[in-house]
Amino acid sequence: MIDVKVKTLLTVVRAGSFTKAAEELGLTQPAVSHHIKQLEEEFGVRIFQRGGRELTVTAEGEILLKYAGRLTAVDQNCRQSLEDYRRQARHLNIGITRTAAENLMTQVLARYCDEHPKTHMNIITDTIQNLYTKLGLYELDLAIVEGVLPNSQYRSVLLDTDYLCLVVSPEHPFAGRQSVLLRELRGERLILRPPTAGTRMLFENFLAGHGESLENFNVMMEMDNIAMIKNLVAMDLAVSVIAHSACREELRAGRLVSVPIENASMTREINMVYHHDFNHMDLLEELRGIYAKVD
Repeated sequence: MIDVKVKTLLTVVRAGSFTKAAEELGLTQPAVSHHIKQLEEEFGVRIFQRGGRELTVTAEGEILLKYAGRLTAVDQNCRQSLEDYRRQARHLNIGITRTAAENLMTQVLARYCDEHPKTHMNIITDTIQNLYTKLGLYELDLAIVEGVLPNSQYRSVLLDTDYLCLVVSPEHPFAGRQSVLLRELRGERLILRPPTAGTRMLFENFLAGHGESLENFNVMMEMDNIAMIKNLVAMDLAVSVIAHSACREELRAGRLVSVPIENASMTREINMVYHHDFNHMDLLEELRGIYAKVD
């Protein structure tokens, strides 16, 4: 269903040149140039900046690219759905934020696939912003994220509630405390998630609500790998504020200790987010049931 010119455009952008795109598509370079010119004439836009060694997409070209990507994703989904219908199978693209991936969710999805042999899941982990972008482009069927919906474009089912906690090594002086004051964290070495992470934004919002800012704290490292954060904290090299659900096993095993921050309330929802035309509601209910049993 996709116009060959759209495929050519996406290939040019991905390959970075008309010549490489022509080689990949098995076309001549003039043919590739002609496809791009046809698109520009059809939509009355200029897709690429002229001049320079590198291809630069114009602002209008970016808009065209966004919808070209969406058309391609819808086309692929359509073909996959038809094939699934013929084979009585189901393929799903599911995006998970990295914190959610660290808790029980991947185990829940694996158990679902084990119970439904004809279901295949392609799991993607990314930041919450990127997952919403992929969901908007129909590159994802479902996103499992922390936090509330950004707008009414999507629907959601609540999976669980979670909260942020201060975690330290069992050898850390805080480990034997009933609670710590927020100002006491100023003297600690902190390892945090990147600024784009939902948990990081929640922590910064909490600080702002108490008249504080990260500038007053010693953030020695930022990383997106939650497993590495937990390992470094367990080695007593730093402390961290992360999602409780992401460190349950370490807390149970005694590798980490959770210490309440006085007057802190950093709760959030974990939601399964989907489009209005999502037609696998049975999947959501079963995932909730498996999650409750595993939890």
